[in-house]
Amino acid sequence: MRKKVVAGNWKMNNDLDSSVALISDIKNLLASKSLNAEVIICPPFTSLDAANSLIKDTQIKLGAQNMYFEKSGAFTGEISPLMLKSVGCQYVILGHSERRTIFGESNQLINKKIKAAVENQLNPIFCIGETLEERESGVTFKVIESQVREGLEGLTAEELANLIIAYEPVWAIGTGKTASPEQAEEVHAYIRKLIGELYSNQFAEKLTIQYGGSVKPENAAELMSQPDIDGALVGGACLKADSFVKIIESAQ
Repeated sequence: MRKKVVAGNWKMNNDLDSSVALISDIKNLLASKSLNAEVIICPPFTSLDAANSLIKDTQIKLGAQNMYFEKSGAFTGEISPLMLKSVGCQYVILGHSERRTIFGESNQLINKKIKAAVENQLNPIFCIGETLEERESGVTFKVIESQVREGLEGLTAEELANLIIAYEPVWAIGTGKTASPEQAEEVHAYIRKLIGELYSNQFAEKLTIQYGGSVKPENAAELMSQPDIDGALVGGACLKADSFVKIIESAQ
């Protein structure tokens, strides 16, 4: 049975002091709990080093929100996989819809980043999802298929052993709208079937596929109870310790 994974994507929120305060609160709330889910926090780059120190010897793992695919060089403003490793990151979010839509990241660029993450022993949280226009046009599965095929092109099942896929319908991110459990499950099941075709059914059955898109304490349990939903990539609700911990506790 696949273990649930709950990750918090802080996005461009929290300076160093407020990051320390939030992590301390999350730590305190989780300290005495026996968890059924793996917990990952993804603060902004400026808080990663402090976060790594604070979560030492806890159940919390550290991830980053993005990275570049080169190890070093003249890439002003970018962060390399080696830099993330040096501050204790085990995970990195790649292909988030905000990177795709606001910053113009293509499937091909995301593929390069996934390859770089794998080469440097960082576990990718690979985000995919359709816009409202694409869903209403009936091309959700076509969009998902191209994102998966092109994003994972040239990578083997062995290289992707620690891959997490996060299905995030773009129309449900930060809008307050959430895909119904049935809508989310339908796409998750499709992703698992597609991965089975691209790799193997055995690999697909082991793959963690999270749901993201306005996940809240009120809807988390119902979403994560679906057969193919293996956790959550949480946005706004992870910025308050009590709501994030309630979502973690919803994972059974």
